[in-house]
Amino acid sequence: MKTTDTPPADLTKDPTPPIETPPVPVVEDKPTEGKTLNFFSHGILIIWAALAALPLLWAVMSSVKNDHDILTSPWKLPDRLHFENWSRAWNQAHMSEYFGHTIVVVGFSLVGTLLLGSMAAYVLARFDFPGNRFIYYLFIGGMSFPIILALVPLFFVMNNMGLLNTTYGLILVYIAYSLPFTVFFLTSFFRTMPGEVAEAAMIDGASHTRTFFQVMLPMAKPGLISVGIFNFLGQWNQYMLPTVLNTDPHKRVLAQGLVELATSQGYKGDYSGLFAGLVMAMLPVLAAYIIFQRQVVAGLTAGALK
Repeated sequence: MKTTDTPPADLTKDPTPPIETPPVPVVEDKPTEGKTLNFFSHGILIIWAALAALPLLWAVMSSVKNDHDILTSPWKLPDRLHFENWSRAWNQAHMSEYFGHTIVVVGFSLVGTLLLGSMAAYVLARFDFPGNRFIYYLFIGGMSFPIILALVPLFFVMNNMGLLNTTYGLILVYIAYSLPFTVFFLTSFFRTMPGEVAEAAMIDGASHTRTFFQVMLPMAKPGLISVGIFNFLGQWNQYMLPTVLNTDPHKRVLAQGLVELATSQGYKGDYSGLFAGLVMAMLPVLAAYIIFQRQVVAGLTAGALK
């Protein structure tokens, strides 16, 4: 019987035919949609910036013009810079006294607010004890309580304690007024910070006080700067509290001085001196925000990183 040898099958070849995959459709980019969106978003931002910046620029421009130019051509650039308006507002309108007293009141109240607020927020954020949430919600309730409802009882309390028309009395009121928001802001900030750092410091023998002041408080610098800027803005522009609790004309703060300047200079027709005083009051606020704008953004977004 005759046999024929068949060649062995090539195992390296795949017996199944290759499957042809359909071509992936290429989605063409539509740059026109992105350009349209950017156009509208940038346009809205430009309009918003103009609404915020134009009144400031107009006030600065009016502060170096004379009264005739302000009334006849308010939008025209000044032919000559009248810096004597600033000196007149600083000396004759007593803006220097208002400035100095405001710096003292706001400076001490800001330090006290940040110190007490950070200590309370750290305890509420890091320690569990009976009444923790109740105290926290009390601070939140203080944020929603209208300050105008507390003016009359606050006046009598300050009067009975002998704190009316005093600098330290106004500082204490500013601290109490700013604490609810400070505690609310910093409590959320301390909760986002890593607790392992504090535990490592405690293992190394540091006390709770040392751990807070030397470890946790420096780490909370962005949050402190952010809430400090907000408190600075609120305390610097505060008018209602000093009007009720500080009736001494020699101890007025800047907001009271500006109202007095607007009243007196308005009747005299010295609008250039009035605008000069307004610009003086705006400059510290603008400078503080320009210097610390990065820290403010970092503090506001730090809570969303965890």
